[in-house]
Parts: sequence; C-alpha cells; structure tokens
Amino acid sequence: MSNADETRIYDALALPAEALNDGGVEILRAGIINDELYVMARRAFKEPARWGEVLADIARELALFQSAEDTGLTEQEILTEIEQAFAADLGAPRVATPAKPKAAKSSKSAKPKAAAKPKPAKKAPPKPAKRKKR
Repeated sequence: MSNADETRIYDALALPAEALNDGGVEILRAGIINDELYVMARRAFKEPARWGEVLADIARELALFQSAEDTGLTEQEILTEIEQAFAADLGAPRVATPAKPKAAKSSKSAKPKAAAKPKPAKKAPPKPAKRKKR
C-alpha cells in the first residue's frame, strides 16, 4: 500500500452462534494473505486419520454452501469437483468423469460395437499459488 496511514484489514469470519452459546475448541483456521494460504491448526487428534474425516466434513459443508448460491451446480457436482481437485493436488492420478449413458436405439439388426478404447485421464489443474505452512 502506498499510504502509510491506510489500515490493513484481515476479514475474519464470525464465530458460529453455537460456539458463543455452548463453547467449544477451534481446531483449524485458514486464510489467504498476499495470495498465500496460511493455516493454523491445533493438535486435536491422536490419530492422523481423524483429520481426513474432518476434511471430508469440511468438503461436504463447502459443497452445501456453494450449491445454495446461484452456481447452477448441485451439491453432489460441487462435492465431486472438490474431491477431484483434492486428490489431484495430493498427487493422485485424475480420473475422467464417466459420460452419461445414451439411450439405446431399438434395432433388431444392430451389430454389437467393439469396446471403445478408454480416453486418457485429463491433466490435473494447475496448482494454486504457493503455500506457506505453519
């Protein structure tokens, strides 16, 4: 910023009403600062696999939130896109989404077609901006 008098603001989310009413423990916070992802986490679980469960729940919530907006996508379509991007970012090979089957034409003399060769998987999307781990 050019003006030293300008205040830099971090736009934090509000706490859920349930946290204010019932208490609880924040286990994860993420933010984008200067195009970098910053993550703070509390060591909340003995088993690392529990973080996978938490991330899956977060993905479901994000799909629900985004599908409630006017995106033209269903919750399941959004969740599928999140899952594919997550797996690709972790290095898993990208799996092509299967095409919807076409209605079969009724023809008694139709010859069976040879099996089509599978299409190569799509390239993974470019990685987001560099990340800073904490």
